Amino acid sequence: MSPEYTKCQYYTRNDIDSIPQLAKLSASELIEMKAVSAVLPFRVNRYVVEELIDWEQIPNDPMYQLVFPQPGMLEAADLASMVEVIRANAPSDVVKASARKIQDRLNPHPAGQTTHNVPIHRGQPLPGIQHKYRETVLFFPSQGQTCHAYCTYCFRWAQFAGIDDLKFAARESETLVEYLRDHPEVTSVLITGGDPMVMNTRVLKRYIEPILEAGLENLESIRIGTKAVAYWPQRFVSDKDSDELIALFSRIVDSGIHLAIMGHYSHPKELSTAVAKQAVRRIQSTGAVIRSQAPLIRQVNDSAETWRALWRAQIRLGIVPYYMFVERDTGPKKYFEVPLVRALTIFNEAYSSVSGLGRSVRGPSMSATPGKVLVDAVTEIIGQKVIVLKMLQARDPSMVGQIAFARYNPDASWLGDLEPAFGNEPLFGDSSAHPAARHHLVVLANQSAQQSEYPS
Repeated sequence: MSPEYTKCQYYTRNDIDSIPQLAKLSASELIEMKAVSAVLPFRVNRYVVEELIDWEQIPNDPMYQLVFPQPGMLEAADLASMVEVIRANAPSDVVKASARKIQDRLNPHPAGQTTHNVPIHRGQPLPGIQHKYRETVLFFPSQGQTCHAYCTYCFRWAQFAGIDDLKFAARESETLVEYLRDHPEVTSVLITGGDPMVMNTRVLKRYIEPILEAGLENLESIRIGTKAVAYWPQRFVSDKDSDELIALFSRIVDSGIHLAIMGHYSHPKELSTAVAKQAVRRIQSTGAVIRSQAPLIRQVNDSAETWRALWRAQIRLGIVPYYMFVERDTGPKKYFEVPLVRALTIFNEAYSSVSGLGRSVRGPSMSATPGKVLVDAVTEIIGQKVIVLKMLQARDPSMVGQIAFARYNPDASWLGDLEPAFGNEPLFGDSSAHPAARHHLVVLANQSAQQSEYPS
């Protein structure tokens, strides 16, 4: 029988020596873990450690790879320099300064996440709100900027590592309500973070209730992005205010607004426990829908078998498979990245072996500066092998659904690795999809000339 977890007990880099399960590691392995965790954020909780990790299989256990720092996440020279700092018991300011030099080389600003999309409202910028796509506004509550555990691949690693200029949050929702009133084209609000579910229900209400009370006719849905469904399902079951949280979800639905819980499920193991399944049932009892998404991550879920098992488990539980993402071009990307062509193969193999209920999922998708770019197919056009890309979502709505062709490259793992198949113009006129874009990305093919060559 699983132990009862009455409170979320956290472990951080300061607790590495006291986590019992790590006692099997050698002294040098522990020092390497401390070195990596000085650069990349580390936070895990007791439930994840005791229930989701098979300690007989480390370091290869996927959940262990998902939450514990690994030496391969840093370049060899960077790892060696940080190990030297840790072994010398250097003061915290020296450790932080040494780590910052490495962090700055890990592209902490993927897709311009702090320099783009912040709207201007009545002459003033609105930190904590992003409006990248016409119908959707992202809202970052100031008290939801952490998580119950940190995924080692997370593209928001920089805000968890304390890089201050990458933190953006809104303290109140009144300004959001004003913005929604002024922008009737917005139909969906995505509350994200960090993880909004780290907030207690009393605080969460402060953000959501003004939205409900505003009676916004344009608002159709509220989405809440969360990993709590996997890392701390007790939030919906046995926390002291879980019943109040479930009641809040019911109130949202009863108000006529669709509530979608955007569950970040990276591996079938996260749905294997009784409490995880109970959390799903409680959320669904309110009328809310759970949609699942996660990136394709080498060392964790880079096989069709894993995704097939994940989607089938979700279908059984009534969860809607939504997105398979491509690992973002930030942080320890080289450790986790999967080439786009291989990602497409994995997706297609898994997709072809689930029923129609599982084929709501889309992927592999890159969340790049121009928008969400789908790796749609590999084919041949006019004797040239190409990667077919499709815009699923875009800053410019007129670009949605348009097709682009990239020269076939089996090693490419992000837009910036691709070259145009026809012509040399940047994708949709935007050359900023990758901060180190030294290549042309892809070109929107002349559809009038090539449409007959594109397979339907």
